[in-house]
Amino acid sequence: MWLQVRMYLLLGLMFAIVYALFVAAGAYIGVGSFTLYAILAVVMLFIQYMIGPKLIELSMRIRYVSEEEAPELHQMVSDLAMKAGIKKPRIAISKIKVPNAFAFGRSVSDGRVCVTEGILKLLNKDELKAVLGHEISHIKNRDVITMTMLSVVPIICWYLAWSFMFSGRRNRGNAALLGLVAFVLYFITNLLVLYGSRIREYYADRGSVALGNQPHYLASALYKLVYGSARAPRDAVKQMEGYKAFFLNDPSRARAEINELREIDSDMSGTVDRKELMNLRGKRIKISTSDRLMELFSTHPNMLKRIRYLSTLSPAGETRVIY
Repeated sequence: MWLQVRMYLLLGLMFAIVYALFVAAGAYIGVGSFTLYAILAVVMLFIQYMIGPKLIELSMRIRYVSEEEAPELHQMVSDLAMKAGIKKPRIAISKIKVPNAFAFGRSVSDGRVCVTEGILKLLNKDELKAVLGHEISHIKNRDVITMTMLSVVPIICWYLAWSFMFSGRRNRGNAALLGLVAFVLYFITNLLVLYGSRIREYYADRGSVALGNQPHYLASALYKLVYGSARAPRDAVKQMEGYKAFFLNDPSRARAEINELREIDSDMSGTVDRKELMNLRGKRIKISTSDRLMELFSTHPNMLKRIRYLSTLSPAGETRVIY
């Protein structure tokens, strides 16, 4: 419930910023001019929203698979979609070397779930099902639409900052000041968009558990993905930099996250079992100042905090939130 409240508060704050910009910019450059900026930003995002799935298909080298080609994968997705109460998404496999999974599409009815060839070799059936539950939850929660709405605000701030700071208006001082304010808001709203992205990851994790997956299976999958991403070729990880917001974890952070996660796997089995996850529930985790700062600029939560959050969940979806 608290995750929902935070997301609603974030949406309210972002559009309050838009309203404040509308009033300030409207008073200075005219409502019509500001409306033009807003329309331009919305049109750009709408175009991106419409062509986004095709761009992802091409860049991720994905291939949609039939039920005959991947019967087990289809069965898991079908079961989870039925529990979630949504239309069964299209299922695809990507040839990229980084082990991961992601969901995309324009709407709930246009949902698509993709797994990489690497993740199919890395995870067992229960872990894979927990990952698919996470992706199904993204589709159910309409995360693509939510993030698209949030992304409008920084774009508007950027256009206004550029217009004011480099305008040839007579009152140059005031214009520059307004441009500086818009630029600061651009920076702040970008951080808020990243914060929204991290909230949706927690929310999708909770959604996977609510669909009946055991928390320790998702924790184990995340743990394995960190190690799998760290072992992936650096060039392959760099190529995915622009699309990491779609992924289950941030592959570019994997090497740094390994040290944090070593203590979780106490028996060095390469997985996280129920007991190991429950040991985190009453444990105080230590995260360095640099890692906290890195999280502010990341699309994904700190992995240790994220796995700790999973320790507070039950398969029924009830939570005991501990941060």
